Amino acid sequence: MNKNTQAVTLNSQNDQEKLLKDQLRGVFASQNLEDQRRLIEVIAAELKITVLDCAAALVYLDEDSRKNSLPSKISQPQSVGQKPLPNNLASNIRLVRYRLDVGYQHKVTLDEIKSVLVEESGVDIKNIANLRMQDCYTLIDLPDEMPQEMFHHLKTVEINEQKLDIRRVKPRNKKRGNRMHSRARPVNSLPTKEVS
Repeated sequence: MNKNTQAVTLNSQNDQEKLLKDQLRGVFASQNLEDQRRLIEVIAAELKITVLDCAAALVYLDEDSRKNSLPSKISQPQSVGQKPLPNNLASNIRLVRYRLDVGYQHKVTLDEIKSVLVEESGVDIKNIANLRMQDCYTLIDLPDEMPQEMFHHLKTVEINEQKLDIRRVKPRNKKRGNRMHSRARPVNSLPTKEVS
C-alpha cells in the first residue's frame, strides 16, 4: 500500500469514527437504552465474553453490514451537504422525493424501511435512493410511477407500530426570493387619474 492509499484509508477511518461518535452522542442524548444494556449483558453472559467484546463485535457487524449494503462507489464518507449517489438506478427511472413518518425515535433502520417498501409496494430495491433518516421522519426517493392505490396503501403500513403516512415532498421553488415579478406590479404601472 502506498502513502496516498494509506492516507485515504486513514481519512476514511477517521471520518467513519467521527460519524459513529456523532451518532452515538445523538442516541445517548435522545434514547433510553436500558433494554439494550440488558440484552448486551445477557448475550455477553451466554457467550462468556466481556460486555466490551460484545460491543466491539456489534460495531464490527454494523460496519460489515454497511459495507455490504452500499455499492463500492459510495463507500467513501460524504461531505456535509453533499447529496448521496444513486443506488445503481436504472437510467430511465424518474424519482420523486417522499417523506415517511418513521425515524430513529421509532427504533427503525434504513434496511427495515427498504424491506417494508419492497414487500408492500413491489418496488425494486435498486430503485430506492437517497434515504435520509432523521429523528422522527425519513426522506426517500422512489420511482415516480407509483399507482395511487399503492400510495394510499403505504400510508397505512406500519413499522414498529408507527404508520409510514407517506407524503410526496414538493420540490423547492428556486425563484423564491424574486416574488415581486409574479405578485406585485411595478409602482409606475398604477393607473393614474386625469386632472381636468
